[in-house]
Amino acid sequence: MTNDIPGEPAGDARDTADAEAGDTRDTRDTRGARDTPDEPVHDARDTADAPAPGIRDTSGEPEPACEAEARSAREATARAVRETTARTVPGAAAAAPREAAGGPVRDERARTVPDAVTCAGLVYAFGGTRAVDGLDLTVRPGEVFGLLGPNGAGKTTAIRCITTLLPVPAGMVRVFGHDPAGDRMAVRRLLGYVPQQLSADAALTGRENVTLFARVFDVRRRERAARVAQALAAVGLAEAADRLAKTYSGGMVRRLELAQALVSAPRLLILDEPTIGLDPIARTGVWEHIDAVRAATGMTVLVTTHYMDEADQYCDRVALLHRGRVRALGTPAELRQGLGERRRARGGPAAGAPPTLEDVFRDVAGSGLDDTTGDFRDVRSTRRTAHRVG
Repeated sequence: MTNDIPGEPAGDARDTADAEAGDTRDTRDTRGARDTPDEPVHDARDTADAPAPGIRDTSGEPEPACEAEARSAREATARAVRETTARTVPGAAAAAPREAAGGPVRDERARTVPDAVTCAGLVYAFGGTRAVDGLDLTVRPGEVFGLLGPNGAGKTTAIRCITTLLPVPAGMVRVFGHDPAGDRMAVRRLLGYVPQQLSADAALTGRENVTLFARVFDVRRRERAARVAQALAAVGLAEAADRLAKTYSGGMVRRLELAQALVSAPRLLILDEPTIGLDPIARTGVWEHIDAVRAATGMTVLVTTHYMDEADQYCDRVALLHRGRVRALGTPAELRQGLGERRRARGGPAAGAPPTLEDVFRDVAGSGLDDTTGDFRDVRSTRRTAHRVG
């Protein structure tokens, strides 16, 4: 499904694009041949619900009129997207009654549903280099969780371990209680994954791309056409569904990949830098659709990003990784508040602009360049993706 890039070296586990393509082919061999209408398909209605995160105002000052107008416009757009999603996404209709029921229902489900993701002492090394070094992490059902960190911090490697693209020993990773080491296919049926590298085929139409993923993820044949149409409508691509993907803009390509991940109604949506290379308007559009689908279905979202404003606005909690370990964990507001307290304890100024999430990032990762992690291939892959969607 991924577009092979001529001249790209193969056979290196550190090459995300090659590993992604190879593992996808393995998935198709294992699952694509099974086209049994009686096979149960997971419904996102089983996922614990949680309210959609709102837009946080951290300035502490009265909002200027121009910013208030812009915020009102964004909220109106988001409402329209959510209304469309509620009519199109599988499981959305059942999610609304749970939302209306309030906290007691969510609290009861929280006691019965296992954590969406659990990493316990996760270690993964490429040769003598530990990309992930004792990662301890828990993602709760229904939340939007941001995995942040500098290049080479281990984010993508951790994602690939969770998505079964890299093998890990038993007991290090669990996805809704399933261990990828012993039940890889059960984990894959719970996932929707948008990798950092492009996964859409430029020579296929949008509908054909999503249909291909529906077959790979074993969506029942009698439901396939409807589910594909629903996924495309949920991301605002219904009218462009029969155009070739190579005619799409960068934002449309990323939304197409989101539809590919949503067609199987996953309980856990994993996004590896989903807005890389996009302009601010396209970035906002992608996030509005992500947020609307999550609000309508209650699915859990695990995302990596280098855009701190995205993490601050859309993530319920974030973890900052550095050198393969979690160095800070909490809500964006908690991390900003913690940095402010540390500054005051060190004798910093009591007044002035409050810390931002980018300030927290710099405090955790340091201001210098890290020359020990990442490589030329990582940079080349990221730039190619940005160029192809930009």
